[in-house]
Amino acid sequence: MRGIRVGGLVAAALAAVLALGACSSSGGKKSETAPATAGPKLKIAMITHSGPGDTFWDIVQKGAKAAAAKDNVHFLYSSDPDGGKQSQLVQAAIDQKVDGIVVTLAKPDALKGVLANATQAKIPVVSINSGADVSAKLGALVHFGQDEKVAGEAAGTQLKAMGLKKVVCVIHEQGNVGLEDRCAGAKKTFGGSLENLYVQGTNMPQVKSSITAKLQAGKDIDGVLTLGAPFAKTAVDSAKDAGSNAKIATFDMNKELITALKDGSIQFAVDQQPYLQGYEAIDELWLLKTNGNVLGGGQSVLTGPAIVTKDTAGSIEQFADQGTR
Repeated sequence: MRGIRVGGLVAAALAAVLALGACSSSGGKKSETAPATAGPKLKIAMITHSGPGDTFWDIVQKGAKAAAAKDNVHFLYSSDPDGGKQSQLVQAAIDQKVDGIVVTLAKPDALKGVLANATQAKIPVVSINSGADVSAKLGALVHFGQDEKVAGEAAGTQLKAMGLKKVVCVIHEQGNVGLEDRCAGAKKTFGGSLENLYVQGTNMPQVKSSITAKLQAGKDIDGVLTLGAPFAKTAVDSAKDAGSNAKIATFDMNKELITALKDGSIQFAVDQQPYLQGYEAIDELWLLKTNGNVLGGGQSVLTGPAIVTKDTAGSIEQFADQGTR
């Protein structure tokens, strides 16, 4: 759940990166999925706020690529956690005259101007993952994701049911409105003490040292809530290093998290189904272009939250293994 303005040369370079990314996204292999249409191939760009190495976005891309193969779509992907740089990538896609744009709105203020450019260029926009409350205001046709405040409230209720009293909510990206909403929602329903801890999510050693130091300083902390699956395992390691018995819970899923849920080292995960977000975003733009249909009637289409625990992790294990949960 990242701005610097650049000159013409850099903008051109960004456009070139997008073009290269389009070539690499298919890996040079013929799609094994028959396209849904024999008509002109659409070109759709997805631009997210993902940082490097975040497995969550691998699942989003997998869903998007599956829909692209089905729909005869030329799929381009790019990302940057800096809001200004993400905005530049969106402008590069507009300059390429793509047929549609999928975007995350973790830092909506940074994207307001460039999405107005997309609207002026008559390029339809769909938002995913973050920014549900501002999606329509910024010109998106529909948003696919979970309501982050509602998801946070679900996490807070779960933490309360566990009997915890003092929890640290680890925000791995400052300025990300969705992450702030998750912690705020959890605080609302938890009932105990919940404090935000800001870390640098792109630097996992720093994440680990920050959580460890927090647990060492606060011996009464009995819970840690992380906001992304990769950080949950790090929090488990931090608790061990700090000699803390704090229980770990998280948002989002990946394959490794299933094992941690089953062995009890992580108590629960709030799943928003990233594969579905990527898939439905591409499919929606194809539906719009070929049939004139819009899912959701201008409202958000929810893909979560779903609470996954030790008791339910086994039921989705095979899907986590294949990278769709």
